[in-house]
Amino acid sequence: MSASVKIVIAEKISASAVDQLREPGWEVLTSDQIEGKLTAELESADALIVRSAVQADAALLSHAKKLRVIGRAGVGVDNIDLDAATRQGIAVMNTPGANAVAVAEQALGMMLGMARHLCRADALMHAGKWEKKSLQGTELRGKTLGIVGLGRVGMEVARRARAFGMELIAHDPFVSVAVAKELGIRCASLDEVYGASDYITLHVGLTPQTTGMINTGAIKKMKKGVRLVNCARGELLNEVDLVQALKQGQVAAAALDVFNEEPLKNSPLQAMENVILTPHIGGSTHEAQEAVGVQIAQQVREYLKHGVIQNAVNVPSVSAEEYAEMQPYIVLAERMGAFLAQISAGSIEEISLRYSGHIAEWKTELIRNAAIKGILNQALDEKANLVNAASLADLRGLRVHESHKAKASTGGAGSVLSVSLKSSSEEHMVKGAVLHGNAPRLLHIDDIDVEAPLERNLIYLRNRDVPGVIGKVGTILGENEINIADFSLGRRSSGAASEPREAIAVVHVDGLVPEDVLRKLEEIPAVRQAKAVQLF
Repeated sequence: MSASVKIVIAEKISASAVDQLREPGWEVLTSDQIEGKLTAELESADALIVRSAVQADAALLSHAKKLRVIGRAGVGVDNIDLDAATRQGIAVMNTPGANAVAVAEQALGMMLGMARHLCRADALMHAGKWEKKSLQGTELRGKTLGIVGLGRVGMEVARRARAFGMELIAHDPFVSVAVAKELGIRCASLDEVYGASDYITLHVGLTPQTTGMINTGAIKKMKKGVRLVNCARGELLNEVDLVQALKQGQVAAAALDVFNEEPLKNSPLQAMENVILTPHIGGSTHEAQEAVGVQIAQQVREYLKHGVIQNAVNVPSVSAEEYAEMQPYIVLAERMGAFLAQISAGSIEEISLRYSGHIAEWKTELIRNAAIKGILNQALDEKANLVNAASLADLRGLRVHESHKAKASTGGAGSVLSVSLKSSSEEHMVKGAVLHGNAPRLLHIDDIDVEAPLERNLIYLRNRDVPGVIGKVGTILGENEINIADFSLGRRSSGAASEPREAIAVVHVDGLVPEDVLRKLEEIPAVRQAKAVQLF
């Protein structure tokens, strides 16, 4: 490796972060030095460091002939074209968790603010009023805190809340009970968390399953007088429903740092005394901003000096030919994982993969990680990717197993991938294959033959194999203007002679399936379960 290295820092980071990159023979150009010359300077650069403003898209990267690594000082990588970077062999790194303490402290501060009416007390004092009686508050000690999401931020909140003497209950099916127990956290269902908590704080990522999760239905399950904190994503919370609950007293107070639309304008929340509002500053501390800069500088330096890659968000090093052959199975694995996670209940404990056919002879880390990614990304606040999925699973105490069965020399069926998911309450296994070159297909669910496309919007049904089920399903979907693109049905090959056999259906539909339609499907006497599955 040549000692001559050029690093372009396209956006401002701290001086101490820049100092991390000072090495003999290395050229470091800061944002003020390259103003108006970014494209030209990238022609000979080995590393690029950005925050969120610079768009490292395919057009920009096409000029980066030598670039080996892009460092993002922060978490989100929406401004970086990961596919383009991967095609060019550029490693992309970010800095997850660097602002976790900042966000956790914000959440605790908001709880204290609600408990002691600090914002109203301050406003009254500035207005020249001394109103001690109306400002009598409550203590955090002895109150139950419900934490929805036990990622880095959720765990930091738990550590601090425990020091305040709070009882901790949490919902996160993607963390093991043992890991939570070490912090004195009792894992529970979401409904249990809602019903038991005096305070509820949200720390999950935004997915189709979590969008609008705090709504009228969820709020009705909560204690009267609950206090809500949201420092995660504004879209997790239905603001109209929250306003109504605040007016009715079902929710005593709320503290929000994030909103559906930012900046917040003309919202009824702004006129409510029992709501604390801050302008998305959870991660905005001097320490956090310093930390992300220093952390990414250290990661870039280690990669350039020693080839050590940390917190990568794109694929590890494989040849273009290997990746092209593997890519359809990566898609298959991710969709199988996402399918399993959405049909399963309970806290995940174990993930198992089995490779049959010629894929069993490959290096299967990418396929394994794709399956884990599909499972974890149904709820995690920190997104899993093809590089970090296995480490995230390990961090959460999830067991991952793999087995390989190479294709027999005499030929036989093509490659088949099996993925099983064991939770605290059940276990499911699916098999899949890639057909016609790049079409991911489901082959079996729990040893029942069900060949179905693994794409977009699906309905998963378990039912007794009796006449009329298909017709009733079709009627309900038709009445609700949901078009069926494909209807795949399978049943167990054997069973008790006196009992109908178990059957499974996977219905590929055009568009999202509302919850009320699923309930109607479950009202069909022969149907045991109906779940919506979304795949991307």
